[in-house]
Amino acid sequence: MDFELSDIQREIQRVCREFAARELTPNARQWDEHHQWPTEALKSLAELSLLGVAVPEQYGGAGLDNVSYAIAIEEISRGCASTGVIMSVNNSLYCDPVNKYGTEAQKEEFLTPFARGEKLGCFGLTEPEAGSDASAQKTTAVRRGDEYIINGSKNWITNGPKADAIVLFTMTNKEAGNKGITAFLVPTNTPGFIRAEPDKKMGISAAHSCSMFFEDMRVPAKNILGKEGDGFRVAMSTLDGGRIGIAAQALGIARAAFEEAVRYSGERKTFGKSIREHQAIQFMIADMATEIDAARLLVLRAALLKDQGVRHSSESAMAKLYASEMASRVANKALQVHGGMGYSKEMDVERHVRDARITEIYEGTSEIQRIVISTNLLKD
Repeated sequence: MDFELSDIQREIQRVCREFAARELTPNARQWDEHHQWPTEALKSLAELSLLGVAVPEQYGGAGLDNVSYAIAIEEISRGCASTGVIMSVNNSLYCDPVNKYGTEAQKEEFLTPFARGEKLGCFGLTEPEAGSDASAQKTTAVRRGDEYIINGSKNWITNGPKADAIVLFTMTNKEAGNKGITAFLVPTNTPGFIRAEPDKKMGISAAHSCSMFFEDMRVPAKNILGKEGDGFRVAMSTLDGGRIGIAAQALGIARAAFEEAVRYSGERKTFGKSIREHQAIQFMIADMATEIDAARLLVLRAALLKDQGVRHSSESAMAKLYASEMASRVANKALQVHGGMGYSKEMDVERHVRDARITEIYEGTSEIQRIVISTNLLKD
């Protein structure tokens, strides 16, 4: 088994690492404190072709593999977790399903400008009564001639306040259950599309999310993504890939916390020596490093399987489950290494604790990941 990155993958890693150190890390604390959307950083990401990493070049993307994408997300999230999830949603949850299921006409309108970073996309699956149970969609789409009339709501939609279009999931046939869900591509300036104020959240405060409401919103039938009734399949396959992005985001958060703990352990002195000379601190550092490396291997395995066109539901779920829970453990240990200073806004590590927590929830909670994994393992 080859663990070496290719020359292109190493270059992506270098470019993203340098960009994060230059433009993200110095600003992340301020963006978090003021809930400030990282406008200029996203423009730079677009110039670096990082908003459509795995999208073919003919549709405006970089045409790279998913391993490169995972590497990029880790490095960007190391600098700013908010910027990392904005990038992840546009790549994994928006561009990926449009590239996979869209028609050529849909790709021209709804993929190319988004992969180039000229526009931003979001993903509308979660509802007030349809979170972990994604099949419990209440938003309806009723056909009227060549259009569908859509009514309902979505919530916690990352990128929602800024997005130019949404992959929107609706119920077109209530009696058909999962097979009655249909996905649409909808510009956010469509009449009847209403956005609430941005959500107030514990972490990733610079990555805005919001609730959305649809009131007699008319959407052309040609905007169906895939086929009518295929929406649940579209959603689940998209989330398989999206979980790789969130796992990579969690990995980046953990790395940031770990590296800050290592640095601080050499600066802080107790009992006449730096705290890194105390065995209690050394053991925490060892545990953090081991968990980060283990998570990275899971993330890269899932990304490689996606590149190979192999089903990767379990592997993506394992990567997301382990990396997200690992990020919380590592961030909390890093805060402990900092002692009282870690609890202060003067240090970045408290932000990492807050940012890490959401990775255990969005794009499928840890409990859902365990269901996905066990279901695949226990098939007859």
